[in-house]
Amino acid sequence: MEWKHKEDRITYEDQGKVLAEVFFPEEGENRVNICHTFVDESLRGQGIAGQLLERAAKQLRSQGKQAVPTCSYAVLWFEKHPEYGDVLEKKN
Repeated sequence: MEWKHKEDRITYEDQGKVLAEVFFPEEGENRVNICHTFVDESLRGQGIAGQLLERAAKQLRSQGKQAVPTCSYAVLWFEKHPEYGDVLEKKN
């Protein structure tokens, strides 16, 4: 099994089959929408979704991008991880 980091998604794959992913397409300059998180039933309850979000937050931080989470899991994850609050788009 391996993690794959792409521009707009991070996946966890086994022999090319995506078993988990977080998707964050760009929605403007330096802004992404974290709109989808998926974990295969066989991996649920193992903290994979949290690892996906942490990897996404670190990747976005390193790229200087801001995130707007619309996926319900991502919204809750950021609420529980204020240490990544700098990644969230600031509201006026």
